[in-house]
Amino acid sequence: MWDRNANPQWAGYNQTMPKLCPKNNRRFACFAAILSIALLAGNALAADQITFRRGGKETQISGKLMVTAKDGGVMLLASDGTLWNIEPQEIVDHKQDAEPFAPLSQSEAAKKVRDELPAGFETYTTAHYVICHNTSRAYAQWVGALYERLYTAFLNYWRNRGFKIHDPDLPLLVLVFATRDGYAAQVQPELGASASAIIAFYSLRSNRVTMYDLTGVESLRRKGDTRGSPHEINLMLARPEAEAMVATIIHEATHQLAFNCGLQTRFADIPLWILEGLAVYFETPDLGNSKGWKTIGAVNRARLDRFGEYYQTRRPKKSLLSLISDDTRFRDPQQAVDAYAEAWALNYYLIHQKPKEFLAYMELMAAKKTLVVPPPEQRVELRIKEFKTAFGDDLDRLDADFVKFMQRLR
Repeated sequence: MWDRNANPQWAGYNQTMPKLCPKNNRRFACFAAILSIALLAGNALAADQITFRRGGKETQISGKLMVTAKDGGVMLLASDGTLWNIEPQEIVDHKQDAEPFAPLSQSEAAKKVRDELPAGFETYTTAHYVICHNTSRAYAQWVGALYERLYTAFLNYWRNRGFKIHDPDLPLLVLVFATRDGYAAQVQPELGASASAIIAFYSLRSNRVTMYDLTGVESLRRKGDTRGSPHEINLMLARPEAEAMVATIIHEATHQLAFNCGLQTRFADIPLWILEGLAVYFETPDLGNSKGWKTIGAVNRARLDRFGEYYQTRRPKKSLLSLISDDTRFRDPQQAVDAYAEAWALNYYLIHQKPKEFLAYMELMAAKKTLVVPPPEQRVELRIKEFKTAFGDDLDRLDADFVKFMQRLR
């Protein structure tokens, strides 16, 4: 078991706000506030080429136009998967390419990322991932094998339930740093002061998962341990001390898959109880497996225990309403751990007890568009309405059934 309050350096997915609205990237925050969207360009054939000036430097980006706001600002999807938010006063030139938009191939994406990173990075490519790393090749292979296992399980899970999921259109990029300091320097522009306290991070802006080599963490190492062979890595990361760490890197990769396979849309108004709770559902560790993770949907004992503790002071129905309609609890350090536990529990209950209704809700979430955000005074009401559309109007009964189910599970 672990307590993410006691181990904040492992609590990557408790840092929700940077992923949804990077506090150190004010352009995204400002752009998201423009609610009068004039165009969702979705499937434009020709690529758009925009030259913009930022910080005294001109940059040229080619990609697919996703959003045009009434004030002339744009959001552009680049071929490597990065979402560029460009304000109207920054635009120097905007024209369409003769060639249609096309995502980078794996080899093209690998070269682009290597060119951006410091010297010493190499590339390890799997069937679906491009892993850029400056740690051992064995560790990159361990990450690749773990993520490929997740990839297959994730797509099969949704397809077997009738959800129209698809293979990613964009390259799945993963950055693995040998040291925590190197990793923190990379993610600091998006995470700010939180960078050093988080071991892995999926960026909505860049569409990349970034992490560092866990086998370098002193608390995991014992006398004679090395970063050597895949077998040694598996043994080290299957220890109880590594449980939360392995869960975190699975959690962040789940976000990446959800946003690339049609389950969710980046920068859409998706409640955190489903966005984060579902990732926790997928992350559940399996210390009986050498890699620390094996399958989807096992009971997350740490979350279940935490929900049991929270239940002692939980307010019936009110807790459910706040969870499904308002993200505040996830962003409050004093409430976040309980919010994540309840979000996992609610996802687990709905998936097992109301599978058809849950699928209908997921389809409703998948249909949401980038940056289409209701005014704050309407947001709570809309989210409750969406929840009731899928699961029915009687929230008192649902809440009572939910609590009874979780008590039996314990």
